[in-house]
Amino acid sequence: MYRWKTAVEPTARNTKLLVADSEGNELLKAVLPSTPQHPRALLTLLEGLALWAGEPLTAVISAGPTLPRRVDEALFGAGILPMDSALVRFEMVGPVRRRRTLSGMGDFRRLRLVQRRCV
Repeated sequence: MYRWKTAVEPTARNTKLLVADSEGNELLKAVLPSTPQHPRALLTLLEGLALWAGEPLTAVISAGPTLPRRVDEALFGAGILPMDSALVRFEMVGPVRRRRTLSGMGDFRRLRLVQRRCV
């Protein structure tokens, strides 16, 4: 069985979807229109991914307080929070702030990757 990490970021301009395996390898990236044509479209898409993975998945929704109501209702229906299903469980988180890094002294990307593995 696979343990897929799924993140969804709805904004006024688009809805981004990122799916990675348990080791952090990206499996799927998508940029979709902000408002689907059906209120169950996001849930149905995620249920399809859960079926592909062979196990239920948790989708983390990263939405800020400025998300327009029309986008919110288009993605999740009339309810304030998205409804879970037998295959998909939703978790809501606030927007992720970009971490502060120091400039200068060259390229430290490789060390940051090593550091993330250690933590």
